[in-house]
Amino acid sequence: MGAMSIWHWAIVIVVVAVLFGGRGKLSSIMGDAAKGIRAFKDGLKDEDKAKNEPVGTITRTEDKETR
Repeated sequence: MGAMSIWHWAIVIVVVAVLFGGRGKLSSIMGDAAKGIRAFKDGLKDEDKAKNEPVGTITRTEDKETR
């Protein structure tokens, strides 16, 4: 239980290679996550603006003959 087998080490090495591999993969993954969160927040703001703005104006037309 205290010793790690070769499979444990292989999994650890693969995880470390994926996260810290060349050209800052971890930073690019986090950057993509941040862009997704920002896009989600912007989408919520657009939705709130759409709720607060009037959809259209209803003009009341009166027929002079009906009065």
